[in-house]
Amino acid sequence: MSITLQSVAFGAEPGRAPLSAPATIEDWWLTAVALGGQGRYAQARAALDVVDRRTAGLAGDGDRVYASLSASTRASFLRQTGWHRKASYDDGRALAIVAGHGDSPESVAAVCDALTGLAADALGQGRLALGWRLLELCVERMHRPEGQSAQLWRQLIRLEWVSAELALAGGDFTRALGHAERAVELAAGCESLRHRVKSNLLRCAAMTGFDPGRAATLAREVFDECRSSGLLPLAWASSMLIEGVSGIATSPNSAELGAAVAARGGAFRDMSL
Repeated sequence: MSITLQSVAFGAEPGRAPLSAPATIEDWWLTAVALGGQGRYAQARAALDVVDRRTAGLAGDGDRVYASLSASTRASFLRQTGWHRKASYDDGRALAIVAGHGDSPESVAAVCDALTGLAADALGQGRLALGWRLLELCVERMHRPEGQSAQLWRQLIRLEWVSAELALAGGDFTRALGHAERAVELAAGCESLRHRVKSNLLRCAAMTGFDPGRAATLAREVFDECRSSGLLPLAWASSMLIEGVSGIATSPNSAELGAAVAARGGAFRDMSL
């Protein structure tokens, strides 16, 4: 596994470019994750295409895990641009590929990725009760012996992210803030700058229910870090939050950032339809 790819996908250098050449299936998946974090969605999907071709035969558990991770990663790209219904197809496929096919730590992690993804998809379609139930299933899987032996730092943070988002959608800012702060605590102990930044952004979103001015101020710090770290999708999301709360445009503003995402292959869903 390439240290450079790991450091971009889940480490301290999320904006690093160009990336080192991938060799293994894992490298190709890490490449897709890294490119997605930078908003290079067209290139990221092309990397996932390679993962899909190399795992097409599902010869072993490792192939099955990466086939599942490829599907759930593809779903996350769709979700980030508003296509929650389409994302649910890929997340469902991710779960079907790996569920019931072994209890290795890697399989458990992939199942949890798929379940949290499906919960986020349900949220985007207004199905909050389904979202909470899917998170409960994820927690149940984590609490099994095989789940407790897995390295689930990323899945635990994502669980708090989606919990915070579901609470926000339900208008429960207190519950949302609790989950967001837990995500911040968990992310503080990991190497992934991207996970720390997104956790802080969710905390800002939850804070809007209590102190909008403070939330906007902290969100601007997140925005600046996203810009300096090359995290274009999160820069766009933080810009949207700042403008929505304060009415003051960032520089570049959310429309300009959205256009930059679209130029890199992120096709936004028209939310007016």
